[in-house]
Amino acid sequence: MGIAERREREKEQRRNTILDAAEKVFFSKGLNLTTMDEVAEKAELSKGTLYLYFKSKEELFFGIACRALTLLKEMFEAAANSKPTGLEKVRAIGEAHYNYSQKYPHYFNMVVHYESSQIDQVEFDSVLQQCHQLGKGVMEVLVRAVDDGLRDGTLRSDLDPVRTAYLLRGLSAGIIQLISREKKHIEELEEFAAKDLMEDFMGMMFYALGSNGIKH
Repeated sequence: MGIAERREREKEQRRNTILDAAEKVFFSKGLNLTTMDEVAEKAELSKGTLYLYFKSKEELFFGIACRALTLLKEMFEAAANSKPTGLEKVRAIGEAHYNYSQKYPHYFNMVVHYESSQIDQVEFDSVLQQCHQLGKGVMEVLVRAVDDGLRDGTLRSDLDPVRTAYLLRGLSAGIIQLISREKKHIEELEEFAAKDLMEDFMGMMFYALGSNGIKH
């Protein structure tokens, strides 16, 4: 390994160390209450070294969002690849979305925050471009699954793949947030498992989307 290659690897390792530290602080305190001093302390680096890699906590936020989107894309791909038909792929992706939210709740919330972010994004062009590409990749997995369902006849022939994919992901995210917010109320007062709402949602959606479902 040459000197330049070694330096690049060390740079990437330090960048990941910083992001690891930033995750710990962000996930415990939130973006607004986090300071760069706290991230530097958690990473055991000087503040000057931290600023060599990330100019602000907002840039760190986008760096973590990229991590969260990368994992979401990987889970969507694994789910889609595990099923033979388009309808089954779409359902598996819905299940993967819920599992992602349960196993990695901080990442799920990070993606929601990123996608609704009002942060001034002009100065973060490089990392933002990476996030945008990853977000596009997440949607492309779902679009391909819907397209597969149109080709193999398991989904209704009048569906538009892109619009359907956006609707599915948006509705899925909304149900997941409802489950997270109302879990205690649902399970204590309504006496059924909150996660059953996700199963009910997917059952209704895929009955309507399937080639044997109701057409409007």
